Amino acid sequence: MAKCEVCQKDMFFGRKIRITRSQISRRALTTQQANVHRVKVVVDGTPKTMNVCTRCLRSGKVKRA
Repeated sequence: MAKCEVCQKDMFFGRKIRITRSQISRRALTTQQANVHRVKVVVDGTPKTMNVCTRCLRSGKVKRA
C-alpha cells in the first residue's frame, strides 16, 4: 500500500453506520486509502519518482518533472 512521501498521508479508518432502525447497533469499521499516484517530480533540480497524493500535487507542494 502506498503512502504519500510529502505529507505522510496513509490509510484512514472510520465507522459505517446503517440507516435501518434495526441495524443501528451494528457498526462496521471501514478503511479508506488516500489517492496516491506514482509521479516524476523535481527534487533539488533532479527528477525523481515518488508516491504523492493528489492534494499535494494540486496545492503545489511538489513540481512535476
